[in-house]
Amino acid sequence: MIAIIDYNAGNLRSVYKAFRHIGCDCVITRDREEIINADGAVLPGVGSFGDTADTLDKFGVRQTALDFIDSGKPFLGICLGLQLLFEGSEESPEAHGLGIFKGTIARIPDGEGLKIPHMGWNSLKINPKSRLLNGLETNPYVYFVHSYYLNAADKSIVAAQTEYGVTIDAAVESGNVFATQFHPEKSGSTGLHILRNFAEITGGK
Repeated sequence: MIAIIDYNAGNLRSVYKAFRHIGCDCVITRDREEIINADGAVLPGVGSFGDTADTLDKFGVRQTALDFIDSGKPFLGICLGLQLLFEGSEESPEAHGLGIFKGTIARIPDGEGLKIPHMGWNSLKINPKSRLLNGLETNPYVYFVHSYYLNAADKSIVAAQTEYGVTIDAAVESGNVFATQFHPEKSGSTGLHILRNFAEITGGK
């Protein structure tokens, strides 16, 4: 069973439907025991860093997420869910992330011909050691929607990068924690492959 952590994120249902499409048992929940007892957990996310950090506290799921990560079971952050694994973001300097990793979440700089937010398909340069992205074709295309990007302090955790005016750390993984800046649930067959990899890591289908 995969628990999709419910804090009213806009992509909850699409993540749920994608996991169901590949045959995974999953549930949208903010119940602590249900999350802690799941085989894997997913933190989706769209919106602003600060508002989302506040909502994690409002619904009491910040500590649940931290405790789940501490349990050693597989955890996946998606889009804003990746950014929330870090300490903070330039978008909301007063807000605190989960602080699992260190790095900078900065606004994508304006550049000639570049639209902000970065919205649409872009290719990935994948770390061949990645478990989450294992088995994908070379430089696969995935779907992004974001205005802020990660520059991880420890490059050994970076599973994939993309280019959009700057080099964006588009996926990270370390131990039992995985995350993508892009949306696997909106990335067609490539995204479904990534979700299947995560499900297999949890011991599920």
